[in-house]
Amino acid sequence: MIHISDKAKSKIQQLKKAADLNGEYFLRVSVVGGGCSGLSYKLDFDNESQPNDQVFEEEGVKLVTDLKSFLYLCDTTLDFSDGLNGKGFHFINPNASRTCGCGESFSV
Repeated sequence: MIHISDKAKSKIQQLKKAADLNGEYFLRVSVVGGGCSGLSYKLDFDNESQPNDQVFEEEGVKLVTDLKSFLYLCDTTLDFSDGLNGKGFHFINPNASRTCGCGESFSV
């Protein structure tokens, strides 16, 4: 399961509305190689499902990830921060053994 905080849900819905994306679009989360810790998170809006996609939906917000990425993201929470320490989405990932200072990459 991948969880979505209330703040992240609200921000995702706001971004979809601002970009005039219809209900067919969902948030695709993936893990790609790169970053100072070896692996990075990637977020995109998408409207095409792929074979082996893992789908999670909470209160009308649909999040999709491929099976390989899900292995790194299991039990992760997607959150959104708008505080003084930085604004944007961030991941609370219990599988990460190390993260970089900016929080955009991790290792397991």
